[in-house]
Amino acid sequence: MSDNNLKVLTMAEFAAMGQQPEVLFWVGCAGSFDDRYKNVTVAFCKILQKVGVSFAVLGMEEGCTGDPARRAGNDFLFQMQAMNNIQVLDGYGIKNIVTACPHCFNTLKNEYPVLGGNYNVQHHSTFLQQLINEGRITLKGGGEFRGKRITYHDSCYLGRANEIYEAPREVLQALDAELVEMKRSKAKGLCCGAGGAQMFKEAEHGSKEIFIERTEEALETEAKTIAVACPFCMTMLADGVKNKEREADVKVLDLAELVAASM
Repeated sequence: MSDNNLKVLTMAEFAAMGQQPEVLFWVGCAGSFDDRYKNVTVAFCKILQKVGVSFAVLGMEEGCTGDPARRAGNDFLFQMQAMNNIQVLDGYGIKNIVTACPHCFNTLKNEYPVLGGNYNVQHHSTFLQQLINEGRITLKGGGEFRGKRITYHDSCYLGRANEIYEAPREVLQALDAELVEMKRSKAKGLCCGAGGAQMFKEAEHGSKEIFIERTEEALETEAKTIAVACPFCMTMLADGVKNKEREADVKVLDLAELVAASM
């Protein structure tokens, strides 16, 4: 991976040098292939590089965690994908993994151990919070986000599934921004409409799609930035903002993008 001065090494390159990185950055399918979410991957890599975290990616050796297959009901395919990944991870002796995708995070952390894959897995919101608390990330007074209204959307797989509510909010508060909550947040937050493999199927009959409902709640806060920490949520809320024809004044940004822009 390269972006101007950004040079990211793979685990194979680290192994060739006889070295082990501090963490493996699990990029995920969205971070690898979705044009919008690639920006998040680059932003997070730039943060890690700037603060001196030794990290690597698997590159071509990384496969889908199997989350979409399992949520869609194909457990056989999930186990095939998971076992392939576990074989690669164990082959490199990887212990610490960080990922920007809550779906990858949940699967690697909670579902791989049953198949013999045991790792210390962190979501990038928690990792960023730790770097800020340790003083490794220093923010320039919030930069362009200082005093700006930001609302945060809780990812289901980060929030209700793993009870990570405060870490992303502490990251946003470190930006010196005005954090405003939607009427449904934290444990009572509303799904973006993409979880449980719903991302990959047509909407069922109803009076309103979930992503429209959630976008309306975000816009009610009058925040100009909707912060997310999940590629699925980013896609759905960005589509919702476009549906409301508000993309000119309301931006949907990942935590990593907000932090990278404020360093």
